Parts: sequence; structure tokens; C-alpha cells
Amino acid sequence: MQRNKGKIKIHCILHADFETPGYYETWAEKNGLECAITHIAKNEVLPTTNDFDVLLCMGGPQSPRQIELYPYLKDEITLIKNAIANGKKVLGVCLGAQLIAESYGAKTEKSPHKEIGVFPLSLTDDGKTDPFINHFPEQFQSSHWHHDMPGIPPEAKILAQSQGCPRQIVCFSPRVYGFQCHLELNQHRMHWLIQHCPADLAPARYVQEPETILSQDYDSINLHLDIFLQKFIFSRE
Repeated sequence: MQRNKGKIKIHCILHADFETPGYYETWAEKNGLECAITHIAKNEVLPTTNDFDVLLCMGGPQSPRQIELYPYLKDEITLIKNAIANGKKVLGVCLGAQLIAESYGAKTEKSPHKEIGVFPLSLTDDGKTDPFINHFPEQFQSSHWHHDMPGIPPEAKILAQSQGCPRQIVCFSPRVYGFQCHLELNQHRMHWLIQHCPADLAPARYVQEPETILSQDYDSINLHLDIFLQKFIFSRE
């Protein structure tokens, strides 16, 4: 993507080739914003906080509950801490949301249920009044692909939950949000996950068949994210 001088700069941290920015990158392109990418698992050099306005940390197969196996995640947690301390906006998706919580000292926990597929979320009372997600219906569909969930520091608010996981969207601060769910996926990206993570599809209460996963309406899911990003990224708060 071409650099747009004077425009908001987004920097995305990837943890696996098959977990791409998805609609986050699509949205940035639609709005003419730069979205630089670092593949941290490939030992690419992390940015400094001078390099971006918004830090976007994506998902991946790694788990902070086994952080000693992935020492580069400690470097990412340090980057997140620095970004927050410098007033940058920070978004985390799945693993990224867990790493944000870790940066606040809240440890990642195993979710009550593994969720793979598309299942409904429900807004909490805090979610219904949150300025960046109050456009979501009280119940809405979202994509999922996770085993863990973020810890919740004392100052954080849970904005949405599902039957399988009580921590789906979290506001850590007005400039820091975490999405355990995947609002950015579409059929193509779900197909990649199915290809690369077949073991995750072992039958369970909240695990759908590949045919069901690939038949979902991802455009409507992406639209909720589109509006969130429009409000969150361009907010002057």
C-alpha cells in the first residue's frame, strides 16, 4: 500500500501466514490509510511507537499460556505496553487481545469452550452504551476460531459475550480494545484456517463442520467491524 503522508498509520503484527488482517486491511485500503505489516514469527524487526498511530495485533496458533515456547511474544507485549504508554490506539484480535491483557498483567485463560465457526454474540450492558460498538445489535453473528480467552484487568469492561466464551469484546481503555472473536474473516480466509488447522475441527459443542463454516454470511459480520473502525480509528478521544 502506498504511504499517505499526514494520514493515520496502522501497523499490523502477524503471527501466522494464514491469519491475515482480513477486513482490517480492506478497511484501511478503502479509507486510503497505510497498513504496514510485521511477521513477528519470522523474526522481522518490530516497529517503534514512532512508526504508527494504531497498533493492530492479529491472531495466531500460539498461546500466551505457553509463552516460553514463543519468546517473541514477550517482545510484542513490551511493544503493546509502550504503545499504550504513548497514547497510541491498540486493537487486538484473538491472540492479540490476549497479549493486550497480558500487557496489563492479566493472564490468558482457557476458554470454557473451544469455538470454531460462526455463533452469536450478545452485548453486555456496558457494550450497549460503549460509543464504538453501540451500533451492534443486542445479538449478532460473529466468526470464531479460538481455545483461549483474555484475562480481564480491573479497569477493563466486557462488552460482548457468547454462550461458549464470556469474554468476546473487551474495552481495556478508551484507546485499547480486544476482540476474541474474528469480525474480519470471510469465506476465503476461513478456508485457509480449515486447511491449516484441521485438528481444531474435532467435534465439540461449539465446533461447526467445514461446510457450515463456509456457507455463512460474512459480509454482514464485516459491516459491524467497518462501522466500529470508522468510529474508533477516526475518534479524537
